Amino acid sequence: MVRVRVVQHSGLRRRALRRRVLWGGGEVLVTVGAVLLLLVVHQLWWTNREAREEARREVRALERAWDGGGSRSASLPAEAEGTAAPPAAAEPEPSAGTRRRPAAAPVPDWSRAYAILTVPRLNLRVPVAEGVGRSGVLDKGYAGHYPGTQQPGQAGNFALAGHRNTHGEPFRYINRLARGDTVRVETRGATYTYAVDRTLPQTAAHDSGVIRPVPRSTVEPGAGYEEPGYYLTLTTCTPEYSSKYRLVVWGKLVSMRPR
Repeated sequence: MVRVRVVQHSGLRRRALRRRVLWGGGEVLVTVGAVLLLLVVHQLWWTNREAREEARREVRALERAWDGGGSRSASLPAEAEGTAAPPAAAEPEPSAGTRRRPAAAPVPDWSRAYAILTVPRLNLRVPVAEGVGRSGVLDKGYAGHYPGTQQPGQAGNFALAGHRNTHGEPFRYINRLARGDTVRVETRGATYTYAVDRTLPQTAAHDSGVIRPVPRSTVEPGAGYEEPGYYLTLTTCTPEYSSKYRLVVWGKLVSMRPR
C-alpha cells in the first residue's frame, strides 16, 4: 500500500509568512544601513568638501578686496577711528616709558568674515567671522570669534572656535601645535602674529575661564595665565567626533605689521 503524505495547509502558510517576515526585515535593515551610510558620507565627506570650498572662496574675496581689486571693500569692517596704524614689528609689551598702544582691530561686520587665520604648521588658511553659531559661521568652515572677547592685536584675549570634525574641520589638528609655532591673523589694516605658548588638552565644555581677558581655566587648576597680556585662544571639541570636552591652545602676540 502506498502512503500519501498529507500536507497541512496551515503549516505551509506559517512557513511562507515567516519567510516573508524575514525577507521584509532584511530589506528594512539593508535600507536603514544604506541611509546611515549615506548620512556618514554626507557628514564626513560632503560637508567637508562644501565648507572648505566656501572658506577658500571667502579667503580669496577678502584678499581681492584688501588689495583694491574686489567690490567688497566698502562693506568690509572699518578700522576704529582715532587710532594710529600698528608699528612694523612692534613688540606688544615694550618697556616702561616707550610703551606704545597697538592699533585697534577692525570693528566686525556681523554679516561676513573680516579676517584670515593662517597656521603654517597645519597648512591652514581660513576666514574669521564674528560669532560662534553653527549655521552662520562654524558650519561654513570658518573660525568663529567669541563675542565679548578682544579683537586681533588688542590687549586681552582674542578667542576663536572651530570645528574639529565635519564642515571643513579647520581645527582638527590644533592638538599638533607646539610651543613656538606661529599663528597669523590678517585684517584689512594689519597682520598680527602670535606664537603658540600652551595647550590644555581637555577641559569641560562650560569652562568659560579659558576665553577671559586673562585666560585661566576654572576647571583645571593651574592651566592658563595670571598676568594681563595679548593672548590668542583657539578652542575646539575633544575627543574627535565628540563635543563632550574642549581642547584649548593659547598663544601670545609677538608682532604686528601693517598691510
